[in-house]
This record gives sequence, C-alpha cells and structure tokens, in this order.
Amino acid sequence: MNVLKVNLQQSIQVLHARGWSRRRIARELGIHRQTVAGYLDEAKPGISTAGPAEVEAAKVAISTTGSETAAEAKAAIATAGSPVGRVSLCREFLPTITTAVTAGLSATRIHQDLVAEHRFIGSYESVKRCVRSLAQQLALPYRRLECAPGEEMQVVFGQGAWIAADGKRRRPHLFRAVLSHSRKGYSEVVWRQDTETFIRCCENAFRHFGGVTRTTVVDNLKAAVLEPDWFDPTLNPKMADFARHYGTVVLPTQPARPEHKGKIEAGVKYAQNNALKGRTFPSLAEHNVFLGEWERRVADTRIHGTVRQQVSGLFAAERPALSALPDSLFPSFTEARRKVHRDGHVEFAKAYYSVPPEYLGREVWVRGESRVIRILNHRQEVVAAHARVEPGRFATTDAHIHAHKKSGIERGAAYWLDRCRLIGPNTAAWAEGFFAQRGVYGLRALQGLVGLTKTHPAAALEQATATAKHRGVWRLRDVRRLLTDGDTVVQIDFLETHPLIRPLAAYSLDALSHP
Repeated sequence: MNVLKVNLQQSIQVLHARGWSRRRIARELGIHRQTVAGYLDEAKPGISTAGPAEVEAAKVAISTTGSETAAEAKAAIATAGSPVGRVSLCREFLPTITTAVTAGLSATRIHQDLVAEHRFIGSYESVKRCVRSLAQQLALPYRRLECAPGEEMQVVFGQGAWIAADGKRRRPHLFRAVLSHSRKGYSEVVWRQDTETFIRCCENAFRHFGGVTRTTVVDNLKAAVLEPDWFDPTLNPKMADFARHYGTVVLPTQPARPEHKGKIEAGVKYAQNNALKGRTFPSLAEHNVFLGEWERRVADTRIHGTVRQQVSGLFAAERPALSALPDSLFPSFTEARRKVHRDGHVEFAKAYYSVPPEYLGREVWVRGESRVIRILNHRQEVVAAHARVEPGRFATTDAHIHAHKKSGIERGAAYWLDRCRLIGPNTAAWAEGFFAQRGVYGLRALQGLVGLTKTHPAAALEQATATAKHRGVWRLRDVRRLLTDGDTVVQIDFLETHPLIRPLAAYSLDALSHP
C-alpha cells in the first residue's frame, strides 16, 4: 500500500466519519480505492477523530483535487457555525426563481426580471447556475406507456447490412415494424423510401402478423407525412388511402422526439446489432431471407428485457386481438402533385388529361393506375377520370371545356337554333328553314346570325328575317343587307275591279266572235 501524507490520511478518516463512501473519497482525493480501504481498515489511533487541525488539513487536501464537489466535501467536514464559502445571492430569491423555472422561463429572462422587479445585484452567471441546478431537480421522469393487445404498431426505417455485388458495396434501408404489446417484429430491406415502397412494407408487416392494429405510429418521413405537425399533420394522400383500406389510424410522432416511438427505436437497434452487424450479403433477396429466418429463430424466441416474457408466446395471446385483414391488397398506383396548365390539362407520364375549368392554375393530385387516370382535389375528391392514353396524346372530356371556349361546330345545331329562338319567332322560323336547306354546312351561318345581335336590335333582326323568309331568301348576306339598307322594294297591290278593267268574260271566244 502506498504511504500517503499525513493530511491525506486525516482527510480519509474525517470524510469516512462524515458518512462518505470509499469510492467517493477515492474519487475526491484522487487516490486508489484500495488505498482508501487500507487506511480505513487499519484505523490508526489518533487519526479517526477530527480535531480543528485535522479538519483544516482535510480542507486543504480536498481543495487541491480541483473537483467540482470540493465545496460539498468542505461543507461535510466543517464544524457547526463555521463559514462554508460564499453564499449565492440567488438564495434569497430561490422561491421566485423556482416558480419561473417551472413556468419554462429562460435564465436570461429570469435574470432580467430579478433585476427589474427585485433590484437583484447578482450576475447572470449566478442565475444560470441556479437555474441549471433547479432544472435538474424539477425534471419529471418519462412516462412509460404500455399498449393493449392489437392496439399499436410502430414502424421506422434504419440502415441495413452491406450488400456486395459486381464489385460494389451498397447499404439498403432497413424497414422494421414492432407490435407495441408483444414486441413481435417484422424486418425487410429495400432500396428506396418512397411512398409506394413504404406502403408495401407496412402491408407486408400486416400480412406477416396476420392482422391489423388499430393505430400505426410512423416517423415524419416524406413518404407518409407531407407537413409534420403534432396537432394537425398533413398525411400523404396515398398513405391516407392505405390507412382507410386497412382500417388503421396513422399517428405521426412529434418531430425530433424519438421517445414517442421508443419501442421501435429499440427494436431497430436490436436488429442492427444482433442480426446485421458485421455481415455482408450478395443480394437484396438473400438479405431478406436471412432477416426472416432471424426473426423466427432469434427475435421471436428471446425473453424480452422489458416484458420478461417470450415474444412468440406473448404474440400468440395478442394475435386474436388484431383486426381482420381486408379481402384485397391495396391497389398499386403512382401518384404525384401537378399544376393545371393554361390549356386546362395536366401532364402525367408524358400524356395530357383535361381537368374542370375551375381548377385552372391550381394544384391537383394525379393518380395513375394500370388503365385509369384519376384526378383529385386537395380534399381527395375525384374531379376527373380518364382512360390512360399513350405518351404525347390528349384525353379531353367535353364537359371540361368552358362554354366560352367551344367553337360553333362543337356546340352543335340544337344550341344555335335555341339561341335563334330567343331572338324572336321570325328569326327562329328563318333559321329553321335555312338549316333545313343547308344542313350542318350552315352551322357557321347560324352562329353569324346570332352574332348580329351584338350590332343590331332584336326588332330590326326580326323584321329583316321576316322579309327574307317572305321572299324566300336563304343567305346570311341577304339578311345583313336588309339590316343595313332596309326594304327599298315598293309593294304594289293590284286592283281586281276598276272602270277601265274589262271583265274576264270579255276575253272569251264567244265574245270575240260577236263583237
């Protein structure tokens, strides 16, 4: 045993008499714990009691260690009534500081309030030390939440093992799902973290468990959550449809709070450390085969450190509590956000599909299935559906073309005849007679007839069409001339009787033969 100086020997005896453990004494004095034990076991006479000189020697020895708890040691060996050191100026305002720390105020704000309201003369550093100490004392422990059988599944992406192929090494993403009650897990490695891949991984997990949990806790990855928000998150529309299809509720965690999904955070670390660490696989398929076998042989048969039961046995009790799987898989489709072009179409997979005119310039969701393209608004309501067309082609629905943008031919004869009937009966009669003679080749003339109402009163048009019909004129240019020049033809009414007019009998053969 090393021979210590007398002041250190005295310090060991005094601190031990004050209730300090051997480990603490060794740490504070900077000596080995066995050395402390040796001096305490010997307990030499004259050193075990602490007189004034011994106390002062112990104080000097402790002060030379430079540790942060030297003040505690000095307080422990100090006699009653002796000065222990400088008293903090915050001691007088400790209740006020405690209330402020509980309210969540910062040390800067607390120092400002003390100076302004209580004429505090201490420094900011003293307040900061006091606040740090109080925060450690007032910190609340985390609340552990256990879930009922079939209540919750937690999912997250981690990092898989190396895959070496063709002289290159890549690391895939490790998807892992864990049932919160039984800790039954499912693992799968994939190359991407897009929405379609994430949904298929969740679907494979449900199929592996043989049922669906009532809630699914996910991280705030873009594949599932578009806008993270603890109170009102915006889910990816495709993820929302998947949740409705399987009858589960997707609950994103609060950003930067891994403790909200502690079971899966521990579960993915367990898979990485126990199954994948130090391993390399030749392909993604062999990697997944290994994970499936590891789940069955190792993860399911272990005694879980928290629940203290075998995972497979606990899952057997949870399995009946899972909701039934739907009859079909979730439909496979691709989805993307698109902005409606000025021509009223959206582009998807290099083809173009029409949208109702009220969505011009707005963003919509385009969902591409194998044969159908569906267009949805921000409320996930289908506003248009088209059969899928080849790249470069346009799929246009007649109802999506605004009435002001339709040509005369597109509107049809019935539309223009109805417009003529609104002008008046004479115009309607002339238009119907005109169409009977000209057929579909006269649609533009009917459009021009309606257009005359922009420059001529309806009464003038009625008079012109009446005259044209009376004369049997069936050209639009004649109607225009009648509107411009007026009716210049003088109508002569012939008389049937007059003194100068001989009766028709005078022209008979008998009358001519007998003058």
